[in-house]
Amino acid sequence: MRWSRGVTRVLVGRPSLGVAGLLTLCLVMPSVHASAQTAKPPVTAPKTTTKPTTKPTTKPAARPGPASAAVPPAAATPAEANSADSMDSLTTRFEVSGIPVILRRVTANNVVAANLYLLGGVRQLTPATEGIENFLLEASEYGTAKYSRDVLRGKMARLGSVIAVGPGVDWTSVALRSTVPNFDSTWAILADRLMAPTLNPADVELVREQFVTGVRQRKDSPDALLDYLSDSIAFAGHPYALDPVGTEASLTKLTIAELKAYRAEQVVTSRMLLVVVGNVSRTRVEKLVRESIGKLPRGSYAWTLPPAPPAPKGAFVLEKKALPTNYLQGYFLGPPANAKDYAALRLACAVLSGRLFSEVRSKRNLTYSVNAPFVERALSMGGLYVTTTSPDEVLNIMLDQVRAMKEGQITDDGLERLVQQFIVTYFLDNETNADQANMLARAELFQGDFRRAGTFVNDLRAVTPADIRNAARTYMTNVRWAYVGDPLRVTTARLLRF
Repeated sequence: MRWSRGVTRVLVGRPSLGVAGLLTLCLVMPSVHASAQTAKPPVTAPKTTTKPTTKPTTKPAARPGPASAAVPPAAATPAEANSADSMDSLTTRFEVSGIPVILRRVTANNVVAANLYLLGGVRQLTPATEGIENFLLEASEYGTAKYSRDVLRGKMARLGSVIAVGPGVDWTSVALRSTVPNFDSTWAILADRLMAPTLNPADVELVREQFVTGVRQRKDSPDALLDYLSDSIAFAGHPYALDPVGTEASLTKLTIAELKAYRAEQVVTSRMLLVVVGNVSRTRVEKLVRESIGKLPRGSYAWTLPPAPPAPKGAFVLEKKALPTNYLQGYFLGPPANAKDYAALRLACAVLSGRLFSEVRSKRNLTYSVNAPFVERALSMGGLYVTTTSPDEVLNIMLDQVRAMKEGQITDDGLERLVQQFIVTYFLDNETNADQANMLARAELFQGDFRRAGTFVNDLRAVTPADIRNAARTYMTNVRWAYVGDPLRVTTARLLRF
């Protein structure tokens, strides 16, 4: 899986080669034409899942055939419903010193996952302060008022705990992982990093050097550079175009005084959501929060979904690089996470991803990697990705398949098999306490209620073949492309046809 700028990319089109050939997914496909290519008959395509942390797995589906009339979606099985209900009965939401807390009591293991979310993400930044929140939080690891750098690191090593910072476009997470007995001691370190970082000049300069070097090295990785460029052009003029990690220009100029001012203004309880998953009591969590971060200033922040960007038009950016192959990624804007067709676009990307794998890799051997990613965040995106030595030929195929998505329709049987894959992956993805914490946070922030995490299965089952086609027609347009490689190998006019 490729990561970019702190967002979750659900890569739905990279199944293993050995298994992918066994798969089919039914689409009724009308005759469509792309330049330099004749119309193609209906074909089978691999069907893939959306497990975000590993390569997708695959599973056989029905052979192509005529689409049947739409049938009502199957209800969740008793096992699925009972699993969701039992989880909700173990989950509570309450407030401590004005900080919303979601606590899921899990007794099956000895691990505690506590994610503190600083809400707002890139909406708290400007071009001059890109990366400042991540910079501040990472620098806090080098010492606080209570713990010098050596003491802090020694204590964390003895505890066997982890505190990790995750910058993102919607929020920055400070994620704690510890055993149940060591939770209190680890929390004390996390809280002091937020409340009283030392920000010693030598340590700040060390962190700055590491970050600037990392940003520069982004240019050495075609995929990392592609992600940065495609994200930026997709949301040009919108806060999402800002980089939560920072740019070389912003990171170089940030001062210690600015870091301290940002902490005083932005590390406030109104920006916080805490999600704890593990075998810890509400009383214990309340005490820890109240006696530490609950003492921080309240502030005046209020979480909302980000504003929709202006209606985009197709565009592209080219980055010339001498490489063995060429990298293309284009994004189209999707619905907000609380929209009814959010699940439909997620499934539509899965269908398109499978078809691209079949047409571009399996049949024509034009790539080793092609997919249609779905980017899961407050304002979603879908996309097209490929690395190939024949970009023009692949662009023709991609356009052909996007048209097929808009004009054809997946069969009910094919959709049912695809949804079942998502359901299996959903439960596998949420086996760990950390995964459950992130799932609960997304439901609370994106959909306004942590209990919506338990409706994922029903949301998928409610999608019809017509919904998938409508999602493709609505969103798979005005693609904004990034290209890294040889500019002479691609006809830019083809990029503007989507």
